[in-house]
Amino acid sequence: MTEKTGTLLQDYYANVIDSVGDGVVVLDRDGLVTLINPAAEELLGVSGRQGRGVHFSLLFRGEELLLEMVAKTAATRMIISDHENIILKRGSQPKPVSATTSPLLLASGETIGTIVVLRDLTNVRELEEAVRQADRLSTIGTLAAGLAHEIKNPLGGIKGAAQLLEQELPEGSELREYTDVVIREVQRVNRIVEELLELAAPRKLQFSPVNLHRIIGDIIILQKRSAADRNVRFQQQFDPSIPAILADEPLLIQLFLNLIKNAVEAVGDSGLIRVTTRVWSDYSMTHKGEGRSRMLAVEIHDDGPGIQKEQMEQLFTPFFTTKTKGTGLGLPICHKIVSEHRGMIKAESEPGRGTTFTVMLPLMQ
Repeated sequence: MTEKTGTLLQDYYANVIDSVGDGVVVLDRDGLVTLINPAAEELLGVSGRQGRGVHFSLLFRGEELLLEMVAKTAATRMIISDHENIILKRGSQPKPVSATTSPLLLASGETIGTIVVLRDLTNVRELEEAVRQADRLSTIGTLAAGLAHEIKNPLGGIKGAAQLLEQELPEGSELREYTDVVIREVQRVNRIVEELLELAAPRKLQFSPVNLHRIIGDIIILQKRSAADRNVRFQQQFDPSIPAILADEPLLIQLFLNLIKNAVEAVGDSGLIRVTTRVWSDYSMTHKGEGRSRMLAVEIHDDGPGIQKEQMEQLFTPFFTTKTKGTGLGLPICHKIVSEHRGMIKAESEPGRGTTFTVMLPLMQ
């Protein structure tokens, strides 16, 4: 093999490793980094120049399980994998990863180092949580539907009796105030029951081509008008390449109206609401009988007070609310609408730095 051929092969293999989506770190016999690809740079928070020549114990400082795996592979030539227990503590957001350590062998069988392969599991964990959340909502929804049907009939009787009693009372009677309260409260409970039935009842969606940007733009215009007496600012950043999507238009209007109204309420008298759309390259979807479909993402961010961590875990649970007058059914209904469109919804928040809801929908045409 000529020197030129060897250089070309070396460049070829380097390009292959750089193109791999998983993080790859190569160590020599002494545990020093000889190669680190771009995916590993991003996961570990170091550049290739900073990482090369550094001992693995420094590169993976604090990651005790990963250090043990590297050391054991170097000592025993065993291939070791862990897909559950490793979380890289780099930056503000810890990242769950799967890791595999393998011996780097020559053709002769001589060990000349160790290869560490890291795969970011953040998206996998989010998908798993979305499935668990959908299962919980389905169970709760079934129970709620049964209760709602049982409650609806007595409510009608109470309302009818209160209306009859009101008609029997003379005009101006103080007792009429009590019957008014009864009727109003029955109507409020009835609205909650209707929302429960909406959350639980199966329905057949009416799919048609929908211009997502027109829907969101119209909602923003309406919310600007309702918040005209406050210092609430709106920004919209729409990706013009996103085509019309197949969806149930009334349900999408309900979904984004709810999320944008929540953002307006979150900022109070003053704040910024930013709505962004883009093609979501981190996810794709495959449905039985269909090809792979890309996803679009709609992000609704407010710079309000944010949500506490312990509250975040219950956001999509029916009847949980952070509002004084909320029913706690708005977000579960949003979750159901997104699931019915074979999408995902997630929330991210940090107290004092606002909240972002991201809706992902398939780009199916």
